[in-house]
Amino acid sequence: MIDIVATFITFFAVVDPIGTVPVFIAVTSHFDDKAKRRIALTASVAAAGILLFFVVAGELILTAMSIPLSAFQIAGGIVLFLFALTMIFGESKPDEEMRLAHGHHETAIFPLAVPSIASPGAMLAAVLLTENDLFSIAEQAQTFVVLLAVLIVTYVLMLLAGQINRLIGNSGASVVSRVMGLILASVAMTNLLAGVTLYFGLQ
Repeated sequence: MIDIVATFITFFAVVDPIGTVPVFIAVTSHFDDKAKRRIALTASVAAAGILLFFVVAGELILTAMSIPLSAFQIAGGIVLFLFALTMIFGESKPDEEMRLAHGHHETAIFPLAVPSIASPGAMLAAVLLTENDLFSIAEQAQTFVVLLAVLIVTYVLMLLAGQINRLIGNSGASVVSRVMGLILASVAMTNLLAGVTLYFGLQ
């Protein structure tokens, strides 16, 4: 049995549903309500498909390339940590991805599905939290269900984007994004230390 709360918090941090709200508002400002709902659904389904691919095939690809999972844990921990630092000290997710939004027409896929929802951090987390050596098929399925729950939350927040933006504004979303970055930094260090421990056989 996985730690559902910890897994949910990890995925919530890397997906950052609240940070997606201003991005969604920016890229759908010229669409009517029906089109906005369709874009929100398409983006959520596409992100789920992308992350499912990493859950199912991510470790198989590593194995085929003869990359030990401990090395991926270390590298993934470093990348996640750097990703978290950009959330804390750099442009927040809303600021960066709203800038990417201008001039792109396939809004459901880019920048909403990728990189806003299925972010690089989410892809790495999907692989790290479904290691075949550590988790059974049932536990990996539970992890994906938790991931789907986060994606459903993201979808609902996109549907309520107008109300949420009026409530917290872009500044509020930026603050939440930075707090999620701090949580993600802690998760990244945990993965890094676990990878080092596994690689050097310290336990």
